[in-house]
Amino acid sequence: MTESESTALHRRRFLKGVVIAGGATIASPAAVQAQAPDKPNGNASPPTAAAKANERETPQEADRLTTEKTGSDFMVDVCKTLSLDYMAACPGSTFRAMQESFINYGQNKRPEWLTCMHEEVAVGMAHGYAKVAGKPMAAIVHGTVGTQHAAMGIYNAYCDRVPIMVFAGNAGALDERRPGVEWFHSVQDGAATVRDFVKWDDYPMSLQHFAESTVRGYALACAQPPGPVFITADTKLQEGPLDERDQRKLTIPRLVKPSQAAGDANAVREAAKMLVAAEAPVIIADRYARSQQGMDDLVTLAELLQAPVVDNRSRMNMPNTHYLCQSERAGGLIAQADCILSLEPVDLYGQLNVMRDQLERTVSSKAKKGVKVISISTHDLLVHSNYQDFQRYVGADINITADAQTTLPSLIEAIRREMPPGGNKSAEPRGQKMRDAFNGFADRARAEAALAWDATPISSARMYMELWEQLKKEDWALMSDGDFSSGWPHRLWPMDKHYRFIGGSGGYGVGYQPVAALGAALAHRDAGGRVAVSITGDGEFNMAPHTLWTAAHHGIPYLTIIQNNRAYHQEVMHVQRMANRHNRGLRNVPIGTTIDNPNIDYARIAQGYGAVGIGPVSDPNDLPEAIRKGVAAVKAGQPALIDVVMQPR
Repeated sequence: MTESESTALHRRRFLKGVVIAGGATIASPAAVQAQAPDKPNGNASPPTAAAKANERETPQEADRLTTEKTGSDFMVDVCKTLSLDYMAACPGSTFRAMQESFINYGQNKRPEWLTCMHEEVAVGMAHGYAKVAGKPMAAIVHGTVGTQHAAMGIYNAYCDRVPIMVFAGNAGALDERRPGVEWFHSVQDGAATVRDFVKWDDYPMSLQHFAESTVRGYALACAQPPGPVFITADTKLQEGPLDERDQRKLTIPRLVKPSQAAGDANAVREAAKMLVAAEAPVIIADRYARSQQGMDDLVTLAELLQAPVVDNRSRMNMPNTHYLCQSERAGGLIAQADCILSLEPVDLYGQLNVMRDQLERTVSSKAKKGVKVISISTHDLLVHSNYQDFQRYVGADINITADAQTTLPSLIEAIRREMPPGGNKSAEPRGQKMRDAFNGFADRARAEAALAWDATPISSARMYMELWEQLKKEDWALMSDGDFSSGWPHRLWPMDKHYRFIGGSGGYGVGYQPVAALGAALAHRDAGGRVAVSITGDGEFNMAPHTLWTAAHHGIPYLTIIQNNRAYHQEVMHVQRMANRHNRGLRNVPIGTTIDNPNIDYARIAQGYGAVGIGPVSDPNDLPEAIRKGVAAVKAGQPALIDVVMQPR
């Protein structure tokens, strides 16, 4: 018997005693009177024969109200065999037995139960955590309504190819459902709402089934391409008693993580020949690196070929401190390339073509005619029909269906074998051109950042430079979308380690940023206390401001900076474009897109949730002190928010 089992047994024996004692205590007055000893009374009638017969009968057996071990305890045992450190949830009755088992029987350790105020937060938190920790986190949702709330977060994780485990409670058997609410929160097919955008799902019909499906689901979530897995946990399985005989029949499979698929050796060899023969090769890295090793291998490949790398920033792929990181010159490099190697492209068609957003949309090629294209990707291994995340089809000259990070070492070796003795001398002039171009990047970025240095509202560039002054001596991590703020952090800050940046949302669902930042900050905290920073728009933050309460409650320190332009500014630009196209003027464009009248006091909101709130800051000269206070709060273990009134990004 384990320590946790012993604790659970004592707890439940205690509860059983309370129920028995309570039953005697709360008996009805009539029953009490009937059970009271007779007082001497000369008028009392002697007991009848029928009454004496009833006394001899065995009393009717009471309903079973307690049990020492339940199915949900076994479910906890299953989860503890996996590398799940946390279970995030917004409270719900369809998983009440699992929650009780996790916090009592499982002693609230590995996984630890985290309280969220919305299911989308629970799932989005798992999304952000996995991108930093490199392994799944779990979330659990409440029946039909919880699954519906969680759907957008699950979709983001699916589009972003991130492994998460989602459990959902459900009262399946109709004769076991309580009348009323439990029917509205139950469903025949628990995963039907999200099946189009999960990697795999199951509704286990027994505890043994649950064990095998949960272990299988974890392994599938981690296999490339990764993705969310959805397991429905039936309430009868959760709450049913589990006696010793049943326990002996149950087994938990051993988790064996799958090896990742490497590219076909012949295809890799042909790709190596094509790259070595190219005069102007370009590497595009998209959803490629999932670890520091992936970054290091990409640097090795680029140096071997002296080929520029365009980092599309779906992940932290290429250190921007390396001279071959040439993302700022993407358009010109792709136009001149005679061979393009694309690593885990999210949208290969979009990498090679551009569409003009006008009344009649037209497409033109970014690349020159005859360019050779090599794709190494798991893209084709996870494609569903309904949701159109797969983009337009492009037939690459060499299409290697495999995990790019796993394949890169073999591609590097194949290139070395194809090179002439002494190395590829013809690549050296190409490398020198890249060095010369790289030397101007930083100076040009700083000059552009200085253009609106004293502007009010505050410019994005000024904010990022002031933030860098406070972070440059820290072990920092940025938890914001790569396309946010015109790419200023990638232009102004040294992005030199894999954990510096986590990429974008995947599905571009508004509300991702605050919830993913919460999970990413948790992983950064556990990794040794990095100073984690999230830059989020005001519209994005308003989708989930209560993430700050979860952060304060669970001691998750990170800095949120609200880039407060008092509008959903991307939508402002869309409506402006439509108004211009229809020749109707811009006077009414703010209707339905601005967030003002009244202006929102984000600092007070943060304080109300238990975080440090600073601002609003509208004078750029007040930024250094505000940021200093925010970083100091994070280093002291607190979540903090700074409201910065800024120009549209």
